[in-house]
Amino acid sequence: MKYYVLSDIHGFCTLFQKTLRDSGYYDDPEEKKILLLGDLFDRGEEALALQDYILELMDEDRVILIRGNHEDLFQELVTKDRGRPLRHHLQNGTYNTLEQLTGLSAGYSWNANMRLARAGQETPLYTRIIPAMLDYYETKSFIFTHAWIPCELWYGGMVYDGDWRHADAAAWREARWTNPMDAVRTVRAEEKTVVCGHFHCSYGHAHYENKGTEFGADADFSPYIAPGIIAIDACTAYSKKMNCIVLRDEGIPERR
Repeated sequence: MKYYVLSDIHGFCTLFQKTLRDSGYYDDPEEKKILLLGDLFDRGEEALALQDYILELMDEDRVILIRGNHEDLFQELVTKDRGRPLRHHLQNGTYNTLEQLTGLSAGYSWNANMRLARAGQETPLYTRIIPAMLDYYETKSFIFTHAWIPCELWYGGMVYDGDWRHADAAAWREARWTNPMDAVRTVRAEEKTVVCGHFHCSYGHAHYENKGTEFGADADFSPYIAPGIIAIDACTAYSKKMNCIVLRDEGIPERR
């Protein structure tokens, strides 16, 4: 199987489709899947178009979806946080996504917030896309996840947990906020390579390769590749770039 792997699309549907086209996906006659490593929405202004395109890919069985921390944020916004425009939802773009997908505006009363939350729970993002997402997808050589695998914490550091595949939902939520380019220094996933997004690639290039800065004119947003890791988040909202890597590997039957 050939995998076209992207991450952190963040609502930029036009660039997403252009990146697939530039990578040769649409002209590729081989058996293939798009593999998206989470954070599909928040930041960009094409949430409705992206939602429709993801649904099309799902209906045609052309995509594998991994859950990101921004999917966790959306679920929290429309359930636990009851549609309230809390600061972290505004800063992360989650509230803007909710407004785009529902056509409703931010409320300034409990009733308005609850109406927005209920509308969010009726969106295909909430009813179809998020429930279809996996914590990880595994092949013979790779583990695909949003940020990193769940780890045991020990005196402020991270230690490999051999039972990470069976970690509970809370452990996976925490793992989705981990900086993978730091994590790989102490925790590796057996002999496999973790393919991930979540944190801008320029961090790894700047801090571990002494190559440019994180956000300056010399920042490198190309995939960061090191032993045990391929990180592909191009920080699209800032860089206006999106990475797509193409990998070929045999799948294994069991998925989470």
